[in-house]
Amino acid sequence: MRPAADITLGGRYTLTERIAIGGMGEVWKARDKVLGRIVAVKILKEEYTGDPGFLERFRAEARNTALLNHPGVANVFDYGEEDNSAYLVMELVPGSPLSSIIEREGTLPPDRVLNFIAQTARALAAAHSQGLVHRDVKPGNLIITPDDRVKVTDFGIARLANQVPLTATGQVMGTAQYLAPEQATGQAATASSDMYSLGIIGYECMVGRRPFTGESQIAIALAQVNDPPPPLPESIPAAARALIMCLLAKDPAQRPKDATALASAVDAIRRRDLKAAVKAVPSLAQFLAEESQSCMLRLSRLALPLLRVSVRAGVSRRSRRRRLSLARARRRCVRVRSVLRRLVLRRSVARMCGCGLRCCWQSC
Repeated sequence: MRPAADITLGGRYTLTERIAIGGMGEVWKARDKVLGRIVAVKILKEEYTGDPGFLERFRAEARNTALLNHPGVANVFDYGEEDNSAYLVMELVPGSPLSSIIEREGTLPPDRVLNFIAQTARALAAAHSQGLVHRDVKPGNLIITPDDRVKVTDFGIARLANQVPLTATGQVMGTAQYLAPEQATGQAATASSDMYSLGIIGYECMVGRRPFTGESQIAIALAQVNDPPPPLPESIPAAARALIMCLLAKDPAQRPKDATALASAVDAIRRRDLKAAVKAVPSLAQFLAEESQSCMLRLSRLALPLLRVSVRAGVSRRSRRRRLSLARARRRCVRVRSVLRRLVLRRSVARMCGCGLRCCWQSC
């Protein structure tokens, strides 16, 4: 079925305008004729309607999202199949994908980014508590409302921990730019993998680019596995830099133990309570120490030229004082020589005129 305006699905949802196109389907704005409300309808793309695998993934998204009841997750209202296609009726979230905001604004203030991370972490914690791993956390799947509230969407490739995988063993699911190293190597995605993806998002928001790039998806995935992330700019607070590096740790054991702990650490960092942040995420202490050492090294490099300038300035001041002292001494010598000349001159005049010295003093 090719979706178009004014088509009614299930005798209830009338499509009005297309909102977006994703990997598996198109999202349309629609009117619910029964309840009279505006909803979002995600429709499986026409080229996938004959593929049982994609149809099953679409059903899985409906089931997975229906498990969740959290303000940070877009609600699912209904699911249906019609004309060999499937559709998912969801809450229409006002706002824009985070990807559009990054594209429009370039970089975002660190505190705003931390706010997004904390909200997303709480939404993911609700999914993880149900044994559900998202596996495709990326800016395009985070809707930001006008009041900066985050809604997590698109659980299309999410998988329950006890669910039989829909993909073959070793097959990689997700977007390469946001894949955790364990996902890139074909291992099972875990809750920690979702947090790694969230770290990539945080890095991208603060810097304006992703930490790992490449000429192909494979090259990017290999960089996720092998390359350390480039340092964040010094303009970003040290605690925020340490948190992002903690999330981007190659070893899942160095990341926060769960999304709830991550949200608590972010809240503590935002109120500048590093002790509480480390209590929530103990591994954060290592990254804070590394940032502190890095700051000290940078400061020492900056201080050395200043010290040299200061030494030169001190030498220059001493030289200037020495020159002034010599000049004053020279002036004193000139004055003394002048006085002596006058005295000698007067005595010679006194001898020449044959009168007494007193008389010559007075005449002079």
